[in-house]
Amino acid sequence: MRKLSNISVRDLREILASNGLECIRTNGGHEAWARKGMLRPVIFQTHVEPVPEFVVKNIIGNLGMTRQEFLDMLEKQ
Repeated sequence: MRKLSNISVRDLREILASNGLECIRTNGGHEAWARKGMLRPVIFQTHVEPVPEFVVKNIIGNLGMTRQEFLDMLEKQ
């Protein structure tokens, strides 16, 4: 079973895309992803590998998912 602290940028992008989000802008080393109806975009650094755990937890909250739902999606990839 994977941990939230070992998620690659590539895996995070795949999860965001599978949840209907699209990359709306890239600025420097950051990407912003959003979908219609979201209050704020998901923003993360693309030059930090793996993605820090606190960033992943914030993204899970923004998506309205539980930790287990996120991990299940990660395992399906």
